[in-house]
Amino acid sequence: MDFGLFMYCTIGRRHELEQGMAGRNNELYQRMLDEIAQYATFADEAGYFGFGHPEHHLQIEGFEISNDPCLMAMWLGQHTKRMKIITCGFVSTTNNPLQVAEKITTLDHMLGGRFGVGLVRGYQARWVENYKVKPELNAVGPWNAKGPEDDLNREYFSEFVDVVVKALGQETLQHRGKFWNFPPEGFVNPHDHPVYVNYGHGVDQNMAVDSVGIAPGPYQTNIPLYGGFSQSLTTAKFWAKYKGRPIILTSNIEFLQMLWQEWTEEAKQHGHDVQPGDQACWGGVMICAETDAKAQKLFEDYEWFWKTWPTPFGQGMPGLLVGSPDTLNKRIEEVSQAVPIKEAFLLIPQGLHTPNELLGSLDLFARKVMPNHG
Repeated sequence: MDFGLFMYCTIGRRHELEQGMAGRNNELYQRMLDEIAQYATFADEAGYFGFGHPEHHLQIEGFEISNDPCLMAMWLGQHTKRMKIITCGFVSTTNNPLQVAEKITTLDHMLGGRFGVGLVRGYQARWVENYKVKPELNAVGPWNAKGPEDDLNREYFSEFVDVVVKALGQETLQHRGKFWNFPPEGFVNPHDHPVYVNYGHGVDQNMAVDSVGIAPGPYQTNIPLYGGFSQSLTTAKFWAKYKGRPIILTSNIEFLQMLWQEWTEEAKQHGHDVQPGDQACWGGVMICAETDAKAQKLFEDYEWFWKTWPTPFGQGMPGLLVGSPDTLNKRIEEVSQAVPIKEAFLLIPQGLHTPNELLGSLDLFARKVMPNHG
């Protein structure tokens, strides 16, 4: 089992966030970047396989000031040499899928193949409403679950992912869908350009454009594809079509077993060869300390963060890997005996904890836990 890290890009400690408008505090933002660089460098050297981050915008409160996913990916890449940077992920409702595919391949090259990517539907309505690429789309959450807005978002997401995957795998493509048409039907380039005809594909002598392609192509043969955080069997089965792995942050072993089985059956229907651990990734909040009591004390600020920020979006507390190395070893062994796991993602209290606290946790986990689950 390989262990990776995931952060929310939280700008400060609890007392700093409670003062309000922390996202506009430039000193805190500079400190956050410096601390993230420290964590990435340490994790790279300590043997963690990857470092993940989300896409969110307009976060003046500073709880999740992740902004442009490409810029954060390159910041992490600048401070690492070995591990993968995992953008998880590009929000479908606020991005052009052809442009996303181009960004993915560009990052893949710039990071020398040290890149993995997730694609997600979008659940934070405030910024989605300001950034969305189609006026009929909406963010999704408990307030509109299983309703018309949720159904439309899911239909759009399916087409979005399909375009991204096709663009990554083909030199040129033509896509005709409900939401996107690439290239636009009947498009004729307004001026003659012989390079298109003589050195490319998709444009005829009359400048009619019937297909387009991204450049560069992927650096990796298969860029690791993730489904973002999920606790949905529907989402798991969706990702099986593309052999993408949802990241499942739960302590419910029965649910894990059901999801692993559903994904496997769906993947085989699409002709995929399924190996143990292909189904999904597992994980949870990780705080490792010398004793369970110390770890639980350190967890208090993260618990406050979760109840204050993700809970109002309808997100339940993830599974917890909070405790001594012995406690964490037992829990990981219990889950890995129930379902095969290749990769586990550890949510870390970046921002909320000081560098000494967080680096101490990462170091103890790397020395006393990781070697037991290789």
